[in-house]
Amino acid sequence: MTLFHLRLPNTAKGKKFSVKLAVLVITFTAIASTPPVAYGYIDPASGNRSAQRVLKGFKKPEYNWLPGHRGVDLELSVGANVLAAESGIVAFSGTVARTPTISIDHPDGIRTTYQPVFTSLRKGDSVRIGDVIGQLAPSTDGNAGLHWGAFTGNYEYINPLSLLDAPTIRLKPLAGLPNLMPADAIS
Repeated sequence: MTLFHLRLPNTAKGKKFSVKLAVLVITFTAIASTPPVAYGYIDPASGNRSAQRVLKGFKKPEYNWLPGHRGVDLELSVGANVLAAESGIVAFSGTVARTPTISIDHPDGIRTTYQPVFTSLRKGDSVRIGDVIGQLAPSTDGNAGLHWGAFTGNYEYINPLSLLDAPTIRLKPLAGLPNLMPADAIS
């Protein structure tokens, strides 16, 4: 289905304009369809660039109205400080379903949410990456730790761990086992 038809003169000038217009449309389409890339976020429970201990992972439902886990649960003790994962402006500070919650809008278009968190911050307050935004409150749903969520401007939930650096995984040898060569393992 064509929404409009642009007829240009069949001249060198018209052809140049057509090429420039096509490049502009392709560039705009590529930029508009690219998900936001975030750099510099930190784990709000530890302050590190990668997650330290994830208690429960992200499970996006097929549709927003279906059950799922729209964030991750990070290990943190009740009363411990919760940090701003990135600089931004407090978008919400209050209670959601009996759970103390704070949400922060970041310049890259991502909003992060933190639950259950007691905070004295209010909507419109500015925070910088690593600032203490509150303290972890006791769980209201039986799940331990800090629930950290993230979504883009049109409520498209994303895995907040994707905002962090990948963790460094180190394999350590098991003590007391003989050093086996690959051929020894087969026979």
